[in-house]
Amino acid sequence: MADRPRLIVSDLDGTLLRSDESISDATLAELRWWEAEGVPLVLATGRPPRWMLGVRERLGGGTAICCNGAVLLDLTAFTVLDEQPVQPEVLRVITAQLRDRQPDTWFAVEYGDQFRHEPIYRPRWDKDAPGVAVATLEEMVAQPVAKLLARHERLSRDEFVALVAEVVGDTATVTTSSSDAMAEISAAGVTKATGLARLAAERGLAPADVVYFGDMPNDIAAFEWVRSGGGRAVAMERAHPDVLAVATDVTLANDDDGVAAFLATLRA
Repeated sequence: MADRPRLIVSDLDGTLLRSDESISDATLAELRWWEAEGVPLVLATGRPPRWMLGVRERLGGGTAICCNGAVLLDLTAFTVLDEQPVQPEVLRVITAQLRDRQPDTWFAVEYGDQFRHEPIYRPRWDKDAPGVAVATLEEMVAQPVAKLLARHERLSRDEFVALVAEVVGDTATVTTSSSDAMAEISAAGVTKATGLARLAAERGLAPADVVYFGDMPNDIAAFEWVRSGGGRAVAMERAHPDVLAVATDVTLANDDDGVAAFLATLRA
């Protein structure tokens, strides 16, 4: 890595955001210092664009890689710059195979500013928010989606995600960023790493120019991309064990402003 990074990339939940979903004044001040030095922040998150409005208000703009790499969002104008969705024919095969293998699997989809879920699917967040509605599985898989969500109420997270990955194979990309048994399914080959690589190339940057912060399995591909070229892949203190295993560095927990603390060490 160069003496200083040229791009700061951070996951949101469990990383840049505190447990109450706030961005501390200390973290914001550190990010502003780097911004003044010409080093921008890019967000890389499993969140869909519809969950980015509050973050945009706090940060004031920028760029976000949403839906685990499927959507590139201009936060300033709040417009989608690029999208790599899962196509209907793939959705139909995946949902049929998963339902056959594990009948108690329930589905939801993210597309645009809309969220649809089966009647039996239990949303954990914003279930009464605008754009959230109940739909049949047939309706949900009839058009391309940024992300397919599969949830199970009885199996453990790791057991269920492993099962989904086994069933899906190479027809799509499976990851998770949840403490629950929920698998996040994107188009084949789409990860936070592919979104980041695309964005970095547009800016003339290489992995060595990047410091990346994360805490969950959906950050692993980006960690591997960053460290493969000599960048810094920084795990939060209480990150998932698989993330800690591929990190180049570990910082304090999100509630202790770990992102800001690590960035401060790179100022010299």
